[in-house]
Parts: sequence; C-alpha cells; structure tokens
Amino acid sequence: MPSALTASQIREAFLKFFEERGHRRVASSPLVPQNDPTLLFTNAGMVQFKDVFTGREKRDSSRATTSQKCVRAGGKHNDLDNVGYTARHHTFFEMLGNFSFGDYFKAEAIAFAWEFVTKTLGLPVERLAVTVFNGEQGVPWDEEAFELWAKQGVSRDRILKLGYKDNFWAMGDTGPCGPCSEIHFHQGDDIPCAEVAAGKPCQGVACDCDRWLEIWNLVFMQFERKEKDAPLIPLPKPSIDTGAGLERIASVVQGKRSNYDTDLFQGILSRVSELVGKPYTQEGGASMRVIADHSRSAAFLISDGVQPSNEGRGYVLRRIMRRAIRHGSLLGLSELFFFKVVDRVIELMSDAYPELREGRTFVLEVCRHEEETFRRTLDRGMKLIDEGIAKLNQSGEKKLSGAEVFYLHGTYGFPWDLTQIILRERGYDADLDGFWKEMEKEADKNKFGGSGDKAVNSIYQTLSERLGPSEFLGYEGEGHEGEGSVRAILKDGHEVGQATAGETVELVLDRTPFYGESGGQQGDSGQITGHGGKAVAQVQDVQRPVPGLIVHHVQVKEGTFQVGEMVQAGVDNQRRKSIRANHSATHLLHKALKMVLGDHVKQAGSVVAPDFLRFDFSHFSVPTAEQLEQVEDIVNTWVRENTEAQTRIMKLDEAKKSGAVAMFGEKYGETVRVVTVHPQSTELCGGTHVRRSGDIGLFKILSEGGIASGVRRITAVTGLGALQYLRETERELRRAADLLKTSPKELSKRVEATQKRVKELERKVEEVAVKAQTASNKDVLEQAREVNGMKVLAIRVDPADDKVYRGLADQLRDRIRSGVVAIGGEKDGKALILVAVTKDVVEKGFSAGNLVREMAKEVGGKGGGKADMAQAGGPDASKLPAALDKLYELTKGPGAA
Repeated sequence: MPSALTASQIREAFLKFFEERGHRRVASSPLVPQNDPTLLFTNAGMVQFKDVFTGREKRDSSRATTSQKCVRAGGKHNDLDNVGYTARHHTFFEMLGNFSFGDYFKAEAIAFAWEFVTKTLGLPVERLAVTVFNGEQGVPWDEEAFELWAKQGVSRDRILKLGYKDNFWAMGDTGPCGPCSEIHFHQGDDIPCAEVAAGKPCQGVACDCDRWLEIWNLVFMQFERKEKDAPLIPLPKPSIDTGAGLERIASVVQGKRSNYDTDLFQGILSRVSELVGKPYTQEGGASMRVIADHSRSAAFLISDGVQPSNEGRGYVLRRIMRRAIRHGSLLGLSELFFFKVVDRVIELMSDAYPELREGRTFVLEVCRHEEETFRRTLDRGMKLIDEGIAKLNQSGEKKLSGAEVFYLHGTYGFPWDLTQIILRERGYDADLDGFWKEMEKEADKNKFGGSGDKAVNSIYQTLSERLGPSEFLGYEGEGHEGEGSVRAILKDGHEVGQATAGETVELVLDRTPFYGESGGQQGDSGQITGHGGKAVAQVQDVQRPVPGLIVHHVQVKEGTFQVGEMVQAGVDNQRRKSIRANHSATHLLHKALKMVLGDHVKQAGSVVAPDFLRFDFSHFSVPTAEQLEQVEDIVNTWVRENTEAQTRIMKLDEAKKSGAVAMFGEKYGETVRVVTVHPQSTELCGGTHVRRSGDIGLFKILSEGGIASGVRRITAVTGLGALQYLRETERELRRAADLLKTSPKELSKRVEATQKRVKELERKVEEVAVKAQTASNKDVLEQAREVNGMKVLAIRVDPADDKVYRGLADQLRDRIRSGVVAIGGEKDGKALILVAVTKDVVEKGFSAGNLVREMAKEVGGKGGGKADMAQAGGPDASKLPAALDKLYELTKGPGAA
C-alpha cells in the first residue's frame, strides 16, 4: 500500500483488515446514544456494544469492527476552549475499533494491532513503544500482555509499565473493567516539552508533551465489579474493546504534527480560507481551525437529529455552532458563512457516512437559521459585555458576575464559555461558580438529565436476562386475543408469587397480544383472565421497560393470579383499531409532508393514541393553509385508494437500501420490520398498523404550530375521531350563525360586518370622550404657564386612556400653537403620562421623548417615543403630581432636556 494513505483509505483498510479476520463490519451508531441514558453523546466506539459486553444483548457475531463517529463536549468542565488552539483537541472525531464479545482475547488482539500498525500502515518499529498495566489497587501487573508484546518482536525496553490512571479501564464504578495496553508513536524530540524546559528529562510516553503520541488502545475486559469498591470478579467470557482515533493515525501516517494538517481537515480549511480571502497558516489560523472542527460536529449532530436549543444536547450544539460563528466574525466574515463550510464537510464525508448526504438540505437550513438568529443578537451581546467591562474598570474588579453571565446566556443566547473566552481575550474572567448557581435556580437547563432508553429498575433487567423476550402476538390476524403463561408478578418493584383481588401489580407473560408502549404508540388496555374466568385483571397500561420485555400494569378485580398458571389475554379491540389507524396515518402524513414541504422534513417525535395522533417534524417556516390542505388531500387520496398494507422482515442494511425510512431516536436490531401502508410510504416500524389504507377512514388536521426552533407539530384525528370533530365543528358554526341571525355559509360575511360596526362605534365613543374632556376643561388653557418663551401646560385627566389622551393632546397642542402639553392620569393603580410638543419647539431642541422619560422616573417607570409625541407609564400613580410639576422645571433649561 502507498506510504501516505488518505484518511478514507486508512478507515477502509482498518475495516477490511478486521473483516478478513472474521469481524462483522457494523455501521456507526448515531451520536445520540440509543442504549445508555447516562451519556450526552456517543463518545467511544464501544457505546453501541455496551449491552453486548454486559450480556443484555445477543448478536449473531462474536466479532465486530466499526468506524464510530464520536462527540466529546458539554458539561461544566470541558476543554472546548482548547479546540483550535492545540494539535489534538476536537469536538468531533472518528474512533476505529475492533471488538471481541467473549471470542478471542489478549493474544489475538495484540497480534492484530501490531500487524495492522507495522505491516498494513507500515509505521517504523523503531518509532513505536507500548504500555501495559503495572499493577495497582489489588490488581496484579499484566505480565501476560508484556510477554505477548515481546513475542510480537517489540523490544522489552520499549514495553513500559504505567499505572491505574493510564492503563486500567472501567465502564464506571460498577460493571466490566480490566487492564489496557497502548501503542505510542514517537513524533520527534524537537517538539517542545515543559519538563525539558524546566531542566528535567522528558517522561516519554507518560509525559504530557506530544513527543510520544498514543495512537491505539486495547482494553482487556476480564473483570466485573458488582458494587463500588468491591473486589473484582473474573468474567466468564473476557472480551476486547479497541479504540484507535482516525485523526491521530492519519497525522502519523501522513507525517503531520497536527491533526489539522491531515486531509481530514485540509479540504474544510481550504473552504474557510476561500471565504475569508486569506491563506490558512498553522500559526495564525486558530479561528479557522475552530470553524473547521465545529463544522464537522454540527454536520453530524444535526444529521443525527440534534437541533440547537437552550438545554441538553441542543444547548451543546448551539454552543459549538455559535463559537464557530463568532470566530468567523473575528476573521471578518460579515455574511452568513457557516452553512457553506458545513456543506464542504458533507461533500467530503458523505461516502463514509451517507446520512450526511440524505439530510443535507435540512442540515444546511438549520445552520443558516442558527447563524441568522445568532447574528441578530451578537452585536447586542457584545455591547452588553463591553458595558460589563466598563463597570469592572470603574470598580477595579476583574471578573464579570455570575448573574451577568447568566443574563447573557438566557436572554441573548451567549454560551457561558463563549462569554468567558471573550472576557479572557480582554484580560478579564467570568464568575462561573455564580453562573452555575443561577442555572440551578432556573432548574439548571444546561444540565443533562439523561435520555435515550429510560433509566429502569434493575428488576426488569434481571427478569429480561432470566426469562428472555416476551412473544408479541399482536401482528398476526386480528391479534387482539391470545393465551400465555404468567412468568413473573411484580408488586412495588419486587417479585411475588401471587396477586389477589384489590392489588395493583405488574404481570409478565411469555406470550401476549398486548402492545407495550414504544415508538410513540401508546400501550394497549384490556383484560386478563385465569382459572376459567374466576380470576380477572383489568389491564390499565403496558410498557417495555427494557427491550423485549412486555410488562402489563393491572388491577386484580377478582380471584387470584399465580406464577406459572395459564391465562387468557384480551385487548380492547376497538381501542386497538383506533390506535392502528392513527399510527398508519402518521406514516402517510410523514411522506405527504416531504412531498409538499421538501425532503428535509424529518420526524422529530410522535404520539399515537386512540383518540388523536401528534406528529413533530423538522421545518423552519410556517406552512401555509394551502400547503396543509394539500397534505390532507394527499393523505386522504391514499386512504381512499384502499391499498393493502404490507409488512416484511428484513436485515437492517437491506431495509435502508430499499428506501425504508428509519426514525430518529429509535433503536433497531439487525433484523427489522418494514411497514408499507401505501406504496408511497415505507418505514421501519415495530408498531401495529391497519390491514388496508382505507381502514384509516378519514384524516383531518386539527392544529399546526411551532414547538421549538426548526420543529413544528401537527395534531390530527382519523376515522370516527375525525367524524366526531367535524360534527362538533358544525354544531359550533350553527350556534354562532344563530346568534348572529344568519346561515353558516353567510357567517364570515356577517362577522366582518359586525366587526366593522364595532370599530365604528368605538371611534364614535372615543370622539365623544375627547369632546367631553375638552368641554369639561374649557378654561384649561388658562392654566398654561409662560416658560422659556413658550406655553407649557401639564394637566391631570382620570381615568387614564392613551387613545383619549392622544386626541386631547392634539387639540390642546393646536390651541396653544407654540409650546408643550403633558397629560397624566391613573388607571388600575398605574400612572400614564403623554407629552406633545409643537413643531417649532421641537426645532428649538425640545423632545417629547426626552421630557416624558425624565417625568416617568418620578412614577418609577420608563418611556419614550418621537420628538413631537411620546408616552410613559409607571407603577406609582401617587407620584403623578410630582411628575407633572417636573415638566415646568425641565422646560426652563435649554432644549437638550
């Protein structure tokens, strides 16, 4: 193979190498973990195999290899501000991995690694060193790995022992763990080293400098810790987890000292350089590197369904994107640019990750929208930071308060670390402790509370491992009745042997027609009977707390249920039919939205209930009424065609190649159900569906609206629910028509005429009010004072009304001809002030806006407006006399009042 492989060639060579050695090539899992609620993002290659390592999930291959996309960013403590300023820090990276699930162990793993590094990649042996675990905390040193490396021909003086921190891996306080072994590459002694600068020798592979670079890590999972600090127990089937960062390997293979100098980044940096109009240089290109790195994260996170927001994963994405946009501003990019850089990422990486190409339109729209939003607030946010720095200069402080950092975050979308970076660039800092306290007061919106699979009681996991999956009978025939055996009964989280009348318990059957809530579809309800009908339990809900396990939440009405007995299970079939119709309608709705609004539309969540369906989707503009009608028409056309729905069981890869749409956030096994409700709509789905599209009956959209940036929601009904809605709407139309003494068809015309009549009456009432106020104040002009060569009048008129005030002010201003008029009054305990200034007085420099602003301070309020007329309000109406008197003082001075 050529000596200077591209990153794509290295990735393919790695996957092919392990495929040829019996490993199943597995596609990268999404960046949102599907089987670990504790993780913000997928941050290592083993994440998708976590349940395989623990034995909770079985696969038909004991060996696997992947190139896993990863993101490491977020939380209080992260090194995001290092990205762009170092050679290795990234928010997005690719982790090459080979895995053994109880198959081979240390000997094969070490041999594979050494062969690939020295033979396939051709890295010189004399520049390599390896590390092994030296033995700590009751775990013996890894002599076996030491000897295996020596057997590969590694010089013994290049096999170094490191401690627990560097060479022992654990999934957490509990779970699988074991020693690990690393391969390091010597980049050169000319690289600066802090130890050498301090007059000490470089610590080699254990040093923090970049002279030795770790490129490969082999984890030998051979122990399990049941409880925190408990002794380690040998695993019955030791396993292998390898991680090799593609960015680092590419830099070594291509002879580069920085990951940014590899072809993984050069194509992106060239695009940034084009936009900036300046060449990229290692020394002065920190901002360009930030943009290049962050554009990769944005492209992959958005394509995996994450959208910018103010909490959780969306907030981390927003921070990353806004940091990149801000660095673009530092480079002088005043026009929208970020989406153009992200487009280059998609162009360069779509061959390896086709989901980028599939979601391109939507990804670019999200980037464009976020930059437009941020740029509108960037200038204002920077002014606030400038004001904060000015206050710090006055007080002699060097740290912006946590409350001000929080205000910037919550009001102007300034991520806390971006505020900190800007402050540090100017020699200041941010009070992050205070900021986090403010965040906690507001429910700590940035704190990741877990998502993905629900955190579940361990009892469900134990049952799943012991009993195996529940067989679902709901797909066949009518699928609403069946016989099964009671395998377990749970009460208050514990297993019991029986349940009697009056108790609320959970039943686990080996076979059941009841659908457990998943994929947005609500669980079934119905009845379970035993002992020839003498035992009766009402099924209130059905859940799937762990994959494959169906749990019935029941209330025992009669008799006794015991573990091991046979029971009859019957689903509320009418409710099931309604749910099936609504679920199938969501599939048709999804496709119709793509046809009308664009292929960028993606499902962002759903609820399928018996009485309605709710469908969330990605789209940035408000659909017109005509577009929504078009969507309705398309769905109802497919319903009337009454095509037979089809279900196929396929391999996941085959299903995707066939065009079946996968839903974001759903976890799929290697075998999937592919549902075609209509030839136009094919999706991966484990839910229950209609037999023919005509079973949906009628589809009617009830509402459509935005629920988050770039996410909209449609609520709709089908069948009898749609008919009921139309009848209720018709009743209301008739009632409204009767009240206005017209027909439903003429209702809109009558309403328009009524509105017009109401406005006319309001105008006349206003005129009467103004005339009444004027008449009751015939001698009001006599109260005007001569001030500074003009007439100044300040009067009180209660109750306060801005429309009346404006009409009255116009009349009084016309009558005094040259001067200032102020009217004040009280309404509902609050003060209202209006000031009007004649044209000639405005030309002298007096502004109604400036005058009313100063008067408003007396009543504790604010105000403003134009030079000829302005108004203000305040909470303290008792101070109105002082506010009105102040006008005379303000007009004594020069016009700049």
